[in-house]
Amino acid sequence: MKKNFTMQILSLTVMLAFLCMPLALNAQGSKADFSGKWAFNAEKSELGDQGQGGGRMGMGGGDFTATQAANLLTVERTRQGRDGQTVNTTRKYTLDGKESVNTMGMGESKSTATWSADGKSLTIVTKMSFERDGQAMEFTTTEVWTLNSPASLTIATTRNTPNGEVKTKMAYDKK
Repeated sequence: MKKNFTMQILSLTVMLAFLCMPLALNAQGSKADFSGKWAFNAEKSELGDQGQGGGRMGMGGGDFTATQAANLLTVERTRQGRDGQTVNTTRKYTLDGKESVNTMGMGESKSTATWSADGKSLTIVTKMSFERDGQAMEFTTTEVWTLNSPASLTIATTRNTPNGEVKTKMAYDKK
């Protein structure tokens, strides 16, 4: 009788382990969720040399709202334009490694978003080609989004421009 009881306990333990395994694996494979309203934190940011040609180009800085659902990250920003007017931008990125196309004031940008192996950061590589004063120009921007905590986000950006490489690290706090 003692042997049967021991076998029942062992069987129950093994069954519980198999039932809990998918939950543990799912928790390890989960991805960061960047959803929320984010406020730019200038004190924690490293803006680097944003000299000629290296400015924000409307791609970073300032407050924004991110919505992440299923396989899509939507980023909405409101900022002041050069003439003082309010400029609203919306960018959408698929989170499956497929190319996303967004329309900007200067034309289209093409982006690819890929997750880190641990799912804690997202790298978005954006290429934009346009013509200015009869000259073809291309910019490549790499953003690495890292959720430091549920209330803290860092976006490290590297921009390759005709005037050289510009690196920044923008810090955001969840509102």
